[in-house]
Amino acid sequence: MVESSPVIPIKSPTLTFERRLWAAGFKVIAGIDEAGRGAWAGPVVAAAVVFAPNVTSYLDSLSLVRDSKLLSPRQRDRCYDAILEMAAFWGVGAVSSEGIDACGILVATREAMRLAVEGLAVPADFLLVDAVQLPSLPMPQRAIIKGDRLSLSIAAASILAKVTRDRWMRDLDGIWPGYGFAAHKGYGTAVHQASLARLGSTPIHRHSYAPIVAIDGRICDG
Repeated sequence: MVESSPVIPIKSPTLTFERRLWAAGFKVIAGIDEAGRGAWAGPVVAAAVVFAPNVTSYLDSLSLVRDSKLLSPRQRDRCYDAILEMAAFWGVGAVSSEGIDACGILVATREAMRLAVEGLAVPADFLLVDAVQLPSLPMPQRAIIKGDRLSLSIAAASILAKVTRDRWMRDLDGIWPGYGFAAHKGYGTAVHQASLARLGSTPIHRHSYAPIVAIDGRICDG
């Protein structure tokens, strides 16, 4: 008999980091994450989410919140609504494909995160960021590897960024039909690659990315 390995459930993110910071006297702790960094088309979008300490009394409403990549689209939409209801403050920032081409994806990601933080109705006094340092922002901060699986604030930000970007990509599908943006959201799927080979690139593609450079070069040579 072949024994199967036990399935180890992925732990839900917690408020461990946030509780320590609240105890240390910080009041407005923003979790920050991005969506779209690896896509071939469309913007990179970041979100910042702040929960007040009393959110601990309402955690059942956020029980499904986790890294957006671990949720179905329907689950993300449910979480999106719950986060907007339960968050004390939230902000979203984005950098277009043109901006990504101009400055590179890391700089563009940091800029989208900065815009998200500056979009908060009340200034943050501490930042919890998924993996990235934000040197342009003066407040104390901590970059946490896989933060969207550890911190509830970062996980919530990952969902807001992902849902916002996905909705924008569905809108762009209506402007640039034939590429399947509503389905693949600009990532390098087989369908996307086939449509690029057939139709060429669009202004919303990231023309500094190698796969798009190759398509653009083929069209110019042809």
